[in-house]
Amino acid sequence: MDKNTLFSSFGKWVSPIFSKRFFEDLASSDHDKYVKKLTTSAYLLLFLHAHLQQREGLRAIADDALGRKFQQELGFTSISPSQLSRKHQQSHSNLLQRVFRDLVQRIRLCSLPPAMKRDFRIVDATTIPLCLHTYKWATFRETKAGVKLHFRVAFASSEDVYPERVQLTPARVHDRTQLDTLVDHPGTTYVFDRGFVDFAKFDAFCERRIFFVTRVKKKAAIRYLFDRPVSEGSSIKRDGYVQMGTQQKRMKHVLRLIETTDSQGNPLLLITNRWELSAEEISEMYRSRWAIEIFFKWLKQHVKITSFYGKSQEAVLNQVFIALIAFCLLLLAKIFSACQESLLQIYRWLRVMLWEDSRIWWERLTSKRRKPDP
Repeated sequence: MDKNTLFSSFGKWVSPIFSKRFFEDLASSDHDKYVKKLTTSAYLLLFLHAHLQQREGLRAIADDALGRKFQQELGFTSISPSQLSRKHQQSHSNLLQRVFRDLVQRIRLCSLPPAMKRDFRIVDATTIPLCLHTYKWATFRETKAGVKLHFRVAFASSEDVYPERVQLTPARVHDRTQLDTLVDHPGTTYVFDRGFVDFAKFDAFCERRIFFVTRVKKKAAIRYLFDRPVSEGSSIKRDGYVQMGTQQKRMKHVLRLIETTDSQGNPLLLITNRWELSAEEISEMYRSRWAIEIFFKWLKQHVKITSFYGKSQEAVLNQVFIALIAFCLLLLAKIFSACQESLLQIYRWLRVMLWEDSRIWWERLTSKRRKPDP
């Protein structure tokens, strides 16, 4: 593949991958040692295209290489499913992880989230069920298998989020075991649900000035110290100082507890170590956690992440990272074009104009450019 001849909309979409650093990483590794046909670049193109078109299996991906325009991108005229399988199983995910991290860095540098969401991250996990007979390494229960994707996402704008970090584990691994990996930067506020509650780690976060907002159960062990004043008519029912945990395992640090309601009017108990924000701001920060649920839904509906092209753990990991690379490429297209349409609409236009001249797709995006602020 000649990286200078990617003139289609598809080529325009994937072009952020093929940087000088990408080819330097390839040259310094053994990924393409003795490879004459299915290079890492061609492998990425085939599997990114498969995600975009949500191909069912390796035979369908191999058939994609029969298209004349795709052949121009790939640099060959045919490939077999067995060759695709070997490449997918044998490729090391570390290169794909570096590609993913480079795209994340580009998104971070180009993003303009509102001030409230700038030093703000959401942490959550989603489980993907698998066949126990096929994926024995991912045993979940006696009759089930599955993998769990633990994400940390950041805001690229007031609405769009992007995956900043991901960990793949067997589904039986508890969410809170990944806190040390996903929650690590002092000065940043992390928002997560009650599945991540760990009072010992919360004490450590307080000492390291890592901020958090999370939900606790109504029956959690709470020692109320005193309340802060709450405005009359406010949606906030209580704003106070508390210590969390039982007498035997009580936190050393005092936390702030905010009692409010969710969108259905059900009681919501939030704890945080942020004191300078209003209770309404803390409440709104937690409600923003819903953005990660929308992100999960988008991934499961529009890229190939709920069923896999390979059976090994490395093949699954490769597919996950290619799916995330596809998502990041769409978001970069939205950012660079300043398009005000949704990622889903950009995705639809790309699929329709895939082999058209890239200018046609790009003109469509830029014609829907965000209006400048008055």
